[in-house]
Amino acid sequence: MNSHLPILVIGGGIGGITAAVEVAETGREVVLVEKEPYLGGNVARFNNYFPKFCPPTCGLEINYRRIRSNPRITCLTGSQVKAIGGGPGDFTVQVETGPARVSDRCTCCGKCAEVCPVGGPRGRAVYIPGGVVFPAKYTIDAELCRGEACAECVDICPCAAIHLDAQPERKEYRVHSIIVATGWHLYDASALENYRYAEEPDVVTNLEFEQLLSGISTGDRVLARPSDGKMPSRIAFVQCAGSRDLNHLPYCSGVCCSASIKHALTLADHCPEVHTEIFYIDLRLTGRNEDLLVQAASTPSVTLTRGKVGRISRGDNGGLLLEVEDMQAAVRRRDNFDLVVLAAGLVPNHIIPELNTGTYGFYTEEQAPGIHVAACCGRPMDVSSTVKDATAAALKAMKQYR
Repeated sequence: MNSHLPILVIGGGIGGITAAVEVAETGREVVLVEKEPYLGGNVARFNNYFPKFCPPTCGLEINYRRIRSNPRITCLTGSQVKAIGGGPGDFTVQVETGPARVSDRCTCCGKCAEVCPVGGPRGRAVYIPGGVVFPAKYTIDAELCRGEACAECVDICPCAAIHLDAQPERKEYRVHSIIVATGWHLYDASALENYRYAEEPDVVTNLEFEQLLSGISTGDRVLARPSDGKMPSRIAFVQCAGSRDLNHLPYCSGVCCSASIKHALTLADHCPEVHTEIFYIDLRLTGRNEDLLVQAASTPSVTLTRGKVGRISRGDNGGLLLEVEDMQAAVRRRDNFDLVVLAAGLVPNHIIPELNTGTYGFYTEEQAPGIHVAACCGRPMDVSSTVKDATAAALKAMKQYR
């Protein structure tokens, strides 16, 4: 056994970040691998947390500072684990890092983005996301960039930080144990044909709605629906969009109800003129989140309706027509809304196919000795539970094979 070897953390979302800093602050070395160019995962895209309604930057910024100030953490963004060998106490791991087209010399001056002639979903081919990001540098979208045929960003960069000819690298690491915190993605809402997500721009997922809310809390801009940029006056939240359904996701993701109520209360606070209605099968909130349900029930602009949405179509007035079975009123409703938010379920990220999965595709705790599953790739959970579970995984990884 080699107890001096570092611990590998796979996944740089809030779970992986938590595990990495907890391990490193005990004096152990950590290798943190994240496939995206930046840490933060899905949480970095949130507008706010529940139940406190604070922005994710307040938690992420603290953790980024802990990573920056701790030399025991080797952070590999834009990287993926390609192979795992060896055994507990002495694993060998192959990690491939994508081309480092923008180096750590970048100072985020933004001159490269100003001259980039190529646009895309993120803006320019060279971009940096909004909010607090780590590493704090621009990145280049390889699918959009014209490469050396353009190279305007290379010419203008005052720090010589851009290298369009960079190549991927593969390195081998010996590690003591492995924490798998590969996180989650949303269920593909386009598979729900009766909700017309693929056809209607004003039918969005709960994660997309987080982006629409961004800027509302700070007053930088107003909520605008995708189709025409107008402020919606009525918004419907459709719970269990694909979840608890044998044809899609048989399980409950556990966080969707709390997230939708958080959305509705955020709107009630900043846009009280917007009426929201949450259509649900059961409202499943636990612990401190139960206070959100009490608050929502007493908020005039929020309506809670127990009923299953059967179909969404385009209404005569340009809005969206919902066909709903209102179980409490014992009637079938056909009602118009300006925007519909689908509470799509959480699906585990399968980045390491060799690991064991359970009935619903989540990684099981019964992995090979020395490999520990953390947070949402093991089961659905909210941010608070994710942090606790990642801390527990860190303790397990350090305790064994000393």
